Amino acid sequence: MTSGKCWFITGGSRGLGRAFAEAALAAGERVVVAARDVEPLAELAAAHPDTLVRLTLDVSDRQAVFETVERAVAAFGRLDVVVNNAGGLLYGMVEEATEEQIRSHLDVNFFGAVWVAQAVVPHLRAQGSGHILQVTSMGTGGGMASVGFYGAGKAALDSVSEALAMEVEQFGIKVTIVQMGGYSTGLFTAGTTMTSSDPMYAALRAQLAEMWGDDAGPDPSTAAEVVMELAALPDPPRRLIVGSRSFDLVQEMDRARVEQYRAWETLSRMVPG
Repeated sequence: MTSGKCWFITGGSRGLGRAFAEAALAAGERVVVAARDVEPLAELAAAHPDTLVRLTLDVSDRQAVFETVERAVAAFGRLDVVVNNAGGLLYGMVEEATEEQIRSHLDVNFFGAVWVAQAVVPHLRAQGSGHILQVTSMGTGGGMASVGFYGAGKAALDSVSEALAMEVEQFGIKVTIVQMGGYSTGLFTAGTTMTSSDPMYAALRAQLAEMWGDDAGPDPSTAAEVVMELAALPDPPRRLIVGSRSFDLVQEMDRARVEQYRAWETLSRMVPG
């Protein structure tokens, strides 16, 4: 039985966003998908003419975000689940990235998500309900060589989302930080901006390539099952790690960080404050 929810999903033309849209439609929900290129959704739209609306949007354009959210609300009269999913990958070492690449990356991965949150909150507050899913990463707890700016944008969104959750819960709005693991989404191909490689980092690049291997990760549809369960919860968690292996890795990272704090506790406690 459908819950009658209306979804607004950014970055929904491929990868995780598309998987979320397909799962919601299959459950009989209504879906508004926003993406820079919505043409890949033509076949899906033809199959769901009454329950899928496609809107072209570059989330880095704040005015366009607000206008698109207004159109999304007008399409079905309300928004119930907002999935802040649009994003890309800036791949390269910190030293290699240009100012333009860094700013463009954060304009989408961080500021774009902020603009969407700012645009939808007034509508959710007016109806007294709503659930915002902020798609971040299982790696927000620490940086990783060659994907530092991706981690930085997701970590910033993670932090802002914690604040947002505290601010809007009084209005009946729920916020969940969805810490995704690695999935076969095309992020490392179609969604990637590459820096110009500095040969000084060749050895590290080779080491990272060997460590990561060729496994593209599971199909995004497996994550969609979790998101559908999450969206159905009356009292959803503030944050959720998606992926069994990712759950274990996050626990390992958290333990390593605590161990490092403990190792230098004496130095930390040399002064009050």
